[in-house]
Amino acid sequence: MRPFLQGQMKVLLYVMLSLFSLTAISCDKDDEVPGIEQSVVLDTSNKTLPVGGELVVKPTFEPKVNPQRTYSWVTSNPDVAGVKMNDDHSAVITAKRSGVSTITFISSDRKVSAAFEVTVSGPEDDGVIKVLAIGNSFSEDAIESYLYELAAAKNVPIVIGNLYIGGASLEQHWSNAEGNAPAYDYRKIEEGEKTNRSQTTIEYAVKDENWDYVSFQQVSGNSGKYETFTTPLPALVKYVKERTTNPETRYILHQTWAYSENSTHSDFPNYGNDQKVMYASIVQAYRKAKIAYNMDYVIPAGTAIQNGRSTLIGDNFTRDGYHLDFGIGRYTAASTWFEALTGISVVGNPYKPAGLTDLEAEIAQHAAHAAVLNPDKITVLSDYQPAPAAPLTAPVYVNFGHKIVPKWNTLGDHHEGASIGNLKDENDAFTNIALVVTQRFNAMNEVGESETNTEFNMPADVSTQSYYGNTRGVWQNLEIRQSQFTLSGLDKNTTYNLCFFGSRAGVGDNRETKFIVSGENAKTVYVQTSSNKDKTACADGIQPDFNGTITVTVTAGENNNNGSGFYYLNAMRLAPGK
Repeated sequence: MRPFLQGQMKVLLYVMLSLFSLTAISCDKDDEVPGIEQSVVLDTSNKTLPVGGELVVKPTFEPKVNPQRTYSWVTSNPDVAGVKMNDDHSAVITAKRSGVSTITFISSDRKVSAAFEVTVSGPEDDGVIKVLAIGNSFSEDAIESYLYELAAAKNVPIVIGNLYIGGASLEQHWSNAEGNAPAYDYRKIEEGEKTNRSQTTIEYAVKDENWDYVSFQQVSGNSGKYETFTTPLPALVKYVKERTTNPETRYILHQTWAYSENSTHSDFPNYGNDQKVMYASIVQAYRKAKIAYNMDYVIPAGTAIQNGRSTLIGDNFTRDGYHLDFGIGRYTAASTWFEALTGISVVGNPYKPAGLTDLEAEIAQHAAHAAVLNPDKITVLSDYQPAPAAPLTAPVYVNFGHKIVPKWNTLGDHHEGASIGNLKDENDAFTNIALVVTQRFNAMNEVGESETNTEFNMPADVSTQSYYGNTRGVWQNLEIRQSQFTLSGLDKNTTYNLCFFGSRAGVGDNRETKFIVSGENAKTVYVQTSSNKDKTACADGIQPDFNGTITVTVTAGENNNNGSGFYYLNAMRLAPGK
C-alpha cells in the first residue's frame, strides 16, 4: 500500500486538485502600487495523469502584469509529488507514489500565494502498508514495539517485518544474501500479533509479502562511516530488487542514532567518544548513501532521538548507552517511522505506552515530527526545555528491571553506563536528578515475589524483576562481587532518604544483600532477599558530596550463605530528608 489510501484500487492516478487563490491583504502601501501583482490564480485544468505522468501548472497574476516578487513552489510531501519550477514561473508536478501532498506557490515575502492538494492513487492497492526491515537490534528498537499501535490509532493497516540478527552489518547481510543463508529471526507483526520464524533467508522474507517498503541500515558502530556502505549496500539493494514482487516497492535507509555521552560501546572511541561528532557523521553518511545509490528516502530516527535529547528529557533515550530504552526511546523512533511512512503527522496521535507520561509522549511526537520535516539537522524544541533545578518535594521510585510501569523510573539495563538522565517523582514531575550505573550487575532475574506488602506499593511488574550479582565464583561466565550506581544533580545542602527492596522467590537460604550509601556521610543497610515480600531497608539522612552526588554500592551481606553469593536489587525509593 501507499500512505493515505484506504481501500482504493485504481490503475490510473487520479489527481484531485482543490484550487483556491489567496489574495494578499496588507497595510503596506507598496502592495497598492500599480504594476505589482496582488494575487495569483493557478491553472489546473488537467486533472488526471497516467502512472509516472506529469502535470504542468501555470500561475496567472492579478493585475495582469509581469510579476515583481520572487516566487517558489513547495510540495508538502516530496515522496508523493515532486515539483519543479520553470523560468516562466510554471511548475511541472510529477506523481511519484500514492498519498497526498499540498502544492503551494508562494512569494518570498509570503504576501501572495495559492495552493492545491494532490491525491495520488497507485495500482492494485490493497489498503495496507507493508514494511520490511533488514536490520538488527536497532531495527528491533525502532519498529517492533510501538509502530503498529501508532498506525492502528489512526486506522492505518500495517504489516511490519524485521529480519533480525543482533549486531549485523550491511556486509554481513550481503554475505547472507549471496549464500542464501538461513541466518535470521524473521519477526512479523500482522493485525497486532507478532510471530517469529527462525532460520529464515532474506529471499524468503522478501518474497513473503508484497512489500511497499524495504529498509536497510548499517550496524551502529559503522553508521557514521560512509566507506562501509559503498560495497555491500548497492549489491544488497540490487539483490532485493530482483526478488521483490511489488514493482512500486520503495527502498529506504534507516538512520541510526548516536550513542549516549557516557556510552561504553567499543566503537564510540571511533568518534572521539563525542555524541555530536557521531551524530553528524551518521547524518552525512546516510545522506551520501541515499544520493549515491538512489534510495527513495531516509527514516531520520537518529535525528529524532537527537531532537529529544535537546529537551528536558536530556540524554535519557538509551538503556545501555546505545540501545533505545523501552519507553520514550523506542516510542520516539516508532513515531518517526509512522510519520515518514504514512505522511500523517504523529503530533496528537492518541496512542502512547502505558509507562509514559503525557508530557513524555508529547515530546517524543514533536521530536519525531521535527525530524521528518528537517531530517539532517537538530531542531531545538523550545517549548520543552529544562526548568531550573528545584528542591525534591516528592519521592522518586526506580525500577531495576525492564518493564515500563506508570509512576516508576525504569532503568532498563544492568550494564555499566546504563542511565536515567532525568528522574521523575511520583507526580511525574522531572527532578533534574540523574542515575548512572558505574559498576554493572550480572544480569536480570525475573523470579521475585509477585505479591508484596511494603510502603513502595509495588506492582508485580516491579517486584518480580531484579538486577543481581554473584560474589562467590563464576555465574553465567561472570563473577560480579559488587555493583554500583550514582545519583547526581542533588542539592548538596540538604539530605535524602534512600530505601531499597530486593526479592528472590522460592528460596530458603540466606541471600542477604548489603547497600552502602555514601555522600558526605555514609550508612550501610541490609535486606534479606530470600522469598522477601515485605522487608525494605532505608539509609536516612544522607547528604550528597560537594558535587551533589550520592553513590550506592550493592553486594552480598556478611550473613549471606548462598553458594554463589547472590544479591538482588528490585526497587529503590529516593525521598527528601526530614
